[in-house]
Amino acid sequence: MEKKLSSVAKALKPSPIQQLSYLAERTNALNLAEGFPDFPAPPHVKAAAVSAITSDFNQYRHVQGICDLLADKMKQMHGLDVDPLTDIAICCGQTEAFAATMFAILNPGDEVILFDPSFETYETCILMAGGVPVYVALEPPCWTLDQVKLLGVFTAKTKALVLNSPHNPTGKVFNMDELEIIAEYCRTKDCIAITDEVYEHVTYDSESHISLASLPGMQKRTIITSSLSKTYSVTGWRVGWAIGPSCIASAIRSIHTKVTDSAPAPFQEAALTALTSPQEYYKSLRKDYESKRDFVFKLLSEVGFEVQFMPKGSFFIFAAIPETCKLNDVEFVEELIKQAGVVAVPGCGFFHRSHYSRENVGSYQYHNRYIRFAFCKGATTLTSAAHEIQQLIDASGRLKLF
Repeated sequence: MEKKLSSVAKALKPSPIQQLSYLAERTNALNLAEGFPDFPAPPHVKAAAVSAITSDFNQYRHVQGICDLLADKMKQMHGLDVDPLTDIAICCGQTEAFAATMFAILNPGDEVILFDPSFETYETCILMAGGVPVYVALEPPCWTLDQVKLLGVFTAKTKALVLNSPHNPTGKVFNMDELEIIAEYCRTKDCIAITDEVYEHVTYDSESHISLASLPGMQKRTIITSSLSKTYSVTGWRVGWAIGPSCIASAIRSIHTKVTDSAPAPFQEAALTALTSPQEYYKSLRKDYESKRDFVFKLLSEVGFEVQFMPKGSFFIFAAIPETCKLNDVEFVEELIKQAGVVAVPGCGFFHRSHYSRENVGSYQYHNRYIRFAFCKGATTLTSAAHEIQQLIDASGRLKLF
């Protein structure tokens, strides 16, 4: 029956991140792989969900109040005027919002620019919609944007550009200079921008998130995607949204309705409580995650990883294996699981060298030298992981694996 599968289905591969999380479950390993918290969601948000269920908000439902709150939020955070009746589509998480956006805007052969390294889901959604992913490599160790390389990938077939900031897996927050470059090219090349802003409230060191849509001329050509998942520690609730020009938002809404009908009703109701959380909640969120970041960054530095870039957002550290280590990223993660019972993610899954131009691909030999560690974990998990990793330190103070 395998020959009956579509070409798209045949090309799909299991998510290496999820596979590693399953391995962590089976082996009782400490999971620093997948980006979900292992600590409780905020009590006021959980209470709202329980109340919604017991109040029988359990059928297909569109909660317009979410759109109203998001429109207010866009005005307060980014100065954007968003019509809550026409410009917002509620979806089953950011992932569906992104996928529905791709189906709404792409025709077969349309090219979509992405910044590498990038989250695996983007490419899959683009390919399923018939698009062609085109990658621009960010430059390590600080993952800077090369303006010349970005300009060089635009063609007559370019339809859209994807921007994830704060960035997974590096923790980069694109600065205003970089955003202005991206915005200028989108305007002059008549290119649509799709942003993934799920880490909008997870920034550090007084860094602020700036939405690309807030730059001059960009709101009319930007679709913002985000969700409750990361900000409120409810990655399993699957409530997200797309915000954009009304004609595109309407198309996204129609696709969402045909595919999944509605996001989970009780969790939509709970979103009303989440989105009205006091400012103190967001300050505490950033403070807690900044402390976790500092703890893991210090640990990785002390045991010999090359961590030259301190993440400014999201909840990942993208650490380089030292050049003296003979293991590649996959081999290193396998040994870390065997010897320390700690799971992380090999960086190669975030790089797409096969899509780089021929003249540039030889310059990027670091695709299998990075490991992603997620620090969105409770104190017990992080301290236990630190203890197990420290057991592998040799007399020189470095990991034996190096």
